[in-house]
Amino acid sequence: EPDRRAVLLCSTLKQYLWGAAQNPLFMRLSLCQLLRTASEMIVKKEHVPYLSNEHTHIQPNKIPLPFCPPVKFIDCDRGVQVRFQCSKPADFRVEMDGVVHALHSFNPTTALPSPVVITAQDETTKERWQTEVRLTPPKEKHPHPIIQSEVIGIVKHTTRGSALSRVKRDWVIPPINVPENARGPFPQLLVTIRSDHDKHRSLRYSVTGPGADQPPTGIFFINPVSGELSVSQPLDREHIPNFHLRAHAVDLNGNQVENPIDIVINVIDMNDNRPEFVHQMWNGTVPEGSKPGTSVMTVTAIDKDDPKTQNGQLRYKILSQTPENPNPSMFTINNKTGNIITMAAGLDREKVPQYTLIIQATDMEGTQLYGLSNTATAVIRVTDINDNPPEFTSDMFYGEVPENRVNVIVANLTVTDKDQPNTPAWNAVYKITGGDPTGRFSVPTDPMTNEGLVTVVKPIDYEISRTFVLTVVAANEVPLDQNIHRSRQSTATVSIKVIDVNESPYFDPNPKNIRLEEGMVTDSMLTTFTAQDPDRFMQQSIRYSKLYDPAGWLRIDPGNGRVTTMAVLDRESPYVSNNMYNATFLATDNGSPPASGTGTLQIFLLDINDNAPYVFPSEAEVCEKPEPNGINITAVDPDLSPNAGPFAFDLPDRQPDVTRNWTITRLSGDVAQLSLRIGFLESGVYEIPIVITDSGNLPMFNTSYLRVKVCQCDHNGDCTDRQHIVAAGLGTGAIIAILLCIIVLLILVLLFVVWMKRRDKERQAKQLLIDPEDDVRDNILKYDEEGGGEEDQDYDLSQLQQPDTMEPEAIKPVGIRRLDERPLHPEPQYPVRSAAPHPGDIGDFIHEGLKAADNDPTAPPYDSLLVFDYEGSGSTAGSLSSINSSSSGGDQDYDYLNDWGPRFRKLADMYGGNDE
Repeated sequence: EPDRRAVLLCSTLKQYLWGAAQNPLFMRLSLCQLLRTASEMIVKKEHVPYLSNEHTHIQPNKIPLPFCPPVKFIDCDRGVQVRFQCSKPADFRVEMDGVVHALHSFNPTTALPSPVVITAQDETTKERWQTEVRLTPPKEKHPHPIIQSEVIGIVKHTTRGSALSRVKRDWVIPPINVPENARGPFPQLLVTIRSDHDKHRSLRYSVTGPGADQPPTGIFFINPVSGELSVSQPLDREHIPNFHLRAHAVDLNGNQVENPIDIVINVIDMNDNRPEFVHQMWNGTVPEGSKPGTSVMTVTAIDKDDPKTQNGQLRYKILSQTPENPNPSMFTINNKTGNIITMAAGLDREKVPQYTLIIQATDMEGTQLYGLSNTATAVIRVTDINDNPPEFTSDMFYGEVPENRVNVIVANLTVTDKDQPNTPAWNAVYKITGGDPTGRFSVPTDPMTNEGLVTVVKPIDYEISRTFVLTVVAANEVPLDQNIHRSRQSTATVSIKVIDVNESPYFDPNPKNIRLEEGMVTDSMLTTFTAQDPDRFMQQSIRYSKLYDPAGWLRIDPGNGRVTTMAVLDRESPYVSNNMYNATFLATDNGSPPASGTGTLQIFLLDINDNAPYVFPSEAEVCEKPEPNGINITAVDPDLSPNAGPFAFDLPDRQPDVTRNWTITRLSGDVAQLSLRIGFLESGVYEIPIVITDSGNLPMFNTSYLRVKVCQCDHNGDCTDRQHIVAAGLGTGAIIAILLCIIVLLILVLLFVVWMKRRDKERQAKQLLIDPEDDVRDNILKYDEEGGGEEDQDYDLSQLQQPDTMEPEAIKPVGIRRLDERPLHPEPQYPVRSAAPHPGDIGDFIHEGLKAADNDPTAPPYDSLLVFDYEGSGSTAGSLSSINSSSSGGDQDYDYLNDWGPRFRKLADMYGGNDE
């Protein structure tokens, strides 16, 4: 069949060329291997080699490539780990899963190796099993050699206890490569699966797995009779890169005749996806002045194609740069990693603050002819560094300030800085380097305008300095770049003029201290307290006045400041503290506007003996008998030593009754003891005069009276008589206050009584002046009484009926009547109301009833108008009880009730015969 062989050979070459174009890995296969495989398959009439009499063959649509296919080891549900060993390790190799490989080629025409013994050993129990694998040449006329690394067969073992045996070899189909996005026509045949058993009986083929009978279903299908496996639609590698199917062969009864065959279908990648950048807009920064080679940022693109092929291998490129100055190639990009770096020097934020780059990513390793590409934008912002020093807008600034003013802004210093605003490289810092040795100025920075605010921090005296010339240097919060030098314009001069103002006069010294003896007489000259005017260049006069003199002792001359006394100076005055008296004076000039200053005069008062001593305490108690002790008294003198103690204590000689009953003994310099001279003194209050003399240069004495209460004492010496000293009673003011409280309380009680009586009278008047329209005495029930129902009432409702219709036996005995019921006696008859009275007659009826009640001697001691169970004799109204109301009075005309007002209109509707 030379024509058919040529067709197969051409098909093999075509597949090789197509695979080499789609996958560079195909280039690793030698063309001679493909041709040899194709020739062998042509000789064998497209049959695949076999190892035993029972074999499965395939008729491929495309010649499979000679790759070693994966073969699985079947465990037969043993569940143990078995290790295989081969008797001829130089010729064959057994994998862990039982796959036997030939390590080199064999020629079937020569003698094949003797049977190969395969040993299986259980790793856990160390049990061993053996089997033989025999190699037989194929029965075809043109046997083919066994290719190195070809799968010889699969060694299987059964359950424990049975010997290992060789089974037939299952043919494994090499992976089928199908390009994605194929144009068809569809269905497209992939491979034909045939079994040798179909020569003797009819078989049915099926395929299972994802893409066949599992989602996504319907992509692959097989002709159940011919075994042709086809694809029904284009495949997408990016969606599913490969499919794993299993082919089955069964007879017409559904019995399996072949072991399932694994079919791997690889979707060959096509360059059908453009690169996609992770972000369409990339943002990066680079400091200005950066050197070439500085990394800026890295851009990244993703290609959904296979990254192991050229379809998914990307290359990056910068298409454009905006702006192009100072160099059109300021940046470059690593074509593999996408890292953007600086390529040229000259980045200057003040000139070009931002660059925009168009980045292109191309697959096929950047081949513009075949590759697909996409673009993104990279925005590179040039960040600022301190490469521009601040420069003053002028070399000279001027300002002026009034003297003695602080926290005043004298001048505003303005600067320019080309760096980015509101950054440490732009924020200015000012420093005074000359012209201010005493530190009277500072230059803080205005955070809003970046200006320097020349501010006075210490008072300036015009009489000392009239002008200041400051040297100010401007810098930034961060130092300048090391390659930049400070500009001459970073230094400026500030000239400040001081303005003279009218300053306040000042006293010197302030405060002024003088020492004087107390007791100086009036109009005594103490000192001259004058002030000075700091305005030496102004001709002004000063006037003096007194500002603070708590005791009113001093005066000051308005013109010359002489201080004299107005009263006697007293060291013991409450206005003197620690012997010091303070007075404040005011000095005012005649400037415009006038200015004033204060000064304090401190007078230290020296003590003189001008106060006599006195006894303390002024009252005491003593027992009738002198035992067990006397009275200790103390002498007190406001003066200081030596004008005070020690003191001398004496009793006056002119009062013999005092010296006869009492004696005084000095205990110390200011303490003495007063005791009874006699054995008993009657209880009472005695005033004992005591003469106390101080120790001054001119001694002063004083007679003080000690009030002594003589009382009976207990064994402890305490008075048992608690009678108070008469003088210790309540004072006049306390007695008057108590009397006033009593009077106010009586007035309040009287007003309350009067108010209660008036309220009772108003309540009674209201009961008598009830408006006839509001009179509800015709009602039967008392609304202020909560009853238990008609069955609980102990009175007869027939009492409410007309008297002329009442039966005599219906009258209840007096003993069981209610207390507020009117007794039923034939006393004076009450007026009878007509059947249909005019509304104007109601008032007359009430007054007549009132007169009858007032003249009734049997009326109870309360207002009879409050009794509601009697409506007078001769009433035309029938009974209102629930028993009789429906049967009595049905023929009466109640329309007249409509004229009595809204209260009676409801009764007219109820009893007027209206059935509604």
